Amino acid sequence: MATSMNYSVVARKNPSKKSEPAKYYALAQASGELDFDEMCEAITGRTTCTETDVRAALAGIIYEAKRALKAGRIVRLGDLGSLQMGLSSEGAEKAEDFTLSMIKKSRINFRPGKGLTDITKTMAYTRVVTRSMQSSESGGSADGGIEENPLG
Repeated sequence: MATSMNYSVVARKNPSKKSEPAKYYALAQASGELDFDEMCEAITGRTTCTETDVRAALAGIIYEAKRALKAGRIVRLGDLGSLQMGLSSEGAEKAEDFTLSMIKKSRINFRPGKGLTDITKTMAYTRVVTRSMQSSESGGSADGGIEENPLG
């Protein structure tokens, strides 16, 4: 079963070659969101768990993931993926010159697991025209700017 992702086309300049003209790239367009309440309700409908059970389990996962990340551990969530802390810092010429003040920020890196990455193998793409593109383009395709291109 192919899943369709909407995308628009946007102009982007190469930051290292600012004098060159912009090129056009695909930009994924969200078609909504799934919030925590809706997810809990959907899981409840697919299982024998009550909504309270689902909320407790998800809250427990978040709590334990935070604890593990603070301890420097990798959090593996099966087919969902894994979480690990990462750092951004300035560079030093020699290891002995590196100081704690050179660390600028920390972040949480997410690496999707097989259960999520498998959906990319059957993805189809539908081009949509965004409001900003409508105002910058005078023309358009005969189908109102929608172009389907299934891959897989």
